[in-house]
Amino acid sequence: MDFIKLIDSYKYDIIKSTQEIVTIKSVEDEPKEGMPFGEGPYKALEYALNLAKQMGFKTKNLDGYVGYAEFGEGEETLGILVHLDVVPEGDGWIYPPYGAEIHDGKIYGRGSIDDKGPAIACMYAMKALKESKVPLSKKIRIIFGTNEETDWGCMKYYFEHEKSPDIGFTPDANFPVIHGEKGIIKFDLVKDINTNCTNNITIKNIKGGSAVNMVPDYCEVTLETKDTKQVEDAFDKFVENCQYQMTLERKGFTFIIKAKGVSAHGSTPEKGKNAITYIMQFLGTIIDCECDICKFINMYNEKIAFKHHGEGIGCGFEDEVSGKLNFNPGVIRMEDDKIVLSINVRYPITFTAQQVYDGIRENLKGTGIELIEDDGEVKPLYIPKDHFLVQKLMKVYREETGDKESEPLVISCGTYANAMENAVAFGPVLPNQEELFHQPNEFISIKHLLFLTRIYGKAMYELSK
Repeated sequence: MDFIKLIDSYKYDIIKSTQEIVTIKSVEDEPKEGMPFGEGPYKALEYALNLAKQMGFKTKNLDGYVGYAEFGEGEETLGILVHLDVVPEGDGWIYPPYGAEIHDGKIYGRGSIDDKGPAIACMYAMKALKESKVPLSKKIRIIFGTNEETDWGCMKYYFEHEKSPDIGFTPDANFPVIHGEKGIIKFDLVKDINTNCTNNITIKNIKGGSAVNMVPDYCEVTLETKDTKQVEDAFDKFVENCQYQMTLERKGFTFIIKAKGVSAHGSTPEKGKNAITYIMQFLGTIIDCECDICKFINMYNEKIAFKHHGEGIGCGFEDEVSGKLNFNPGVIRMEDDKIVLSINVRYPITFTAQQVYDGIRENLKGTGIELIEDDGEVKPLYIPKDHFLVQKLMKVYREETGDKESEPLVISCGTYANAMENAVAFGPVLPNQEELFHQPNEFISIKHLLFLTRIYGKAMYELSK
């Protein structure tokens, strides 16, 4: 196909554009005028729309929330839903997280695979279709979201102001095709701290995690005690036995204990090392008290620590279609005489959010811990394997990869496919390829970036011809 040859000729432009957009730190921040999710996401949106204009596409910026680029004619529209915001970079990077440096044929940086690299690949794929003048019966529209990693306010705004595409896909998960996604909820477990420790250790502060949908790679606790030897001895013994990456700093009678974990996507908590859990486990070895905060620590260690599927807290659900529930404690903080633990849950397709909430509340009866729901639920998605969209994309995948064995998947991640009817996730991660979403040293290889441009070009063509 002529447009495939064009894609190959774009190689250096694709690399350059990916590097440029990765250097934009598009983490959600305080809103500004015309920038509802902060300056970083807006700058990424501005970059994408300017690049699209240079490619000759019609573009529209919807008040800084979201934008799109499109070309083609026809009554129907194929939508490609991408996002340009990123999660915080976290620690543990070998190369600068916003440097977009190339090492060993890989572009390193936050957002390189999730989802800026795939977004750029889709733009150049659409450019190749436009310049090759292949006949198409649908318009193709790339929709640029800027708030995917938190509340999807961008997509809510889009669908309030624009007509939905007729069919679509998002390059923000795995190959071959994602035909099902678990439901997603986030909520807080909150306990008032009305009583003080009766032993000789006072917990002054606990804080950890940067986003509820990430396994927290950092947590710290501040303690005060006159029995400094007790804390020092307990810390040395704990670190020796568990070999977690932890440090202790002492200033007089005050200790700051820090834990370093390994970040991972909140949909796969078992792939990370949760720094909150490390701190709570250590505290469990030194507390001996029935105060409010100590009760919360004991609850955490009994019902949450190292239990990635909700099995200890009343929501260990599982079904044949989508497997086990995923349970990620992502952020902890003390504020206003309360301790607050923020949780991200991915629940199986045949269950409901209410069943999760009911199970947890029943399990926590009598603890004084309140569950506060967030209103940003993403309901489960399921499209049958024999659906036209799934079948078309499976055909493209098999032709491009030669993989005849892989079947459509159900995943724990939530994608923009859930924002509209008749949409699925399609890539960018191949079977057996390392998944780097939300992890340090995220990268996309140049070889894979060019492969994505080709496969997305073919997918657009097959769905629009």
